[in-house]
Amino acid sequence: MKLLKTDLQKFADTLVDPSLGLLTKGTKLAFKSSTDTDFKEVAAVKTIPDIGSDPEKVDVTSLEDDKKKSIAGLQDSSNLAFGVVYKGKNFYDLLDKQGTDKQYDWKITYPDGLTVTFKGAFSLKLGNAEVNKSMDYTITVVVSEGPNIAAPTSAPKA
Repeated sequence: MKLLKTDLQKFADTLVDPSLGLLTKGTKLAFKSSTDTDFKEVAAVKTIPDIGSDPEKVDVTSLEDDKKKSIAGLQDSSNLAFGVVYKGKNFYDLLDKQGTDKQYDWKITYPDGLTVTFKGAFSLKLGNAEVNKSMDYTITVVVSEGPNIAAPTSAPKA
């Protein structure tokens, strides 16, 4: 009997094909300080907020116009609130870093390789406690730069 050689790395590098839609399972949130080289994943993230914002409306109506006119203004970076399941260590790892106005680099990676990066300080808020409910907390990032959305570096298989 002859054994076949298999390159397992081919399977590890395969991106999810989003052509029929994309399941959010496997989406990751990570952060790092300016002195860190690698991002550290936040464990047990439960919700990722909407990313992006609508531009503000700038009124350019003059006294000669008979209807209001507007142009698109700047986009306002909104706070991003991430829901996380409390698992002790995942909360304690963030506790001494929050609320200091220190800027961190943040990265969201979706299963197909799409990434969103942004910079901002953050705060933590413990969720309410009630019967038959998991203990949760919220990471709220005040975005100072971004968000920047980037397509995957490798195209998914067709």
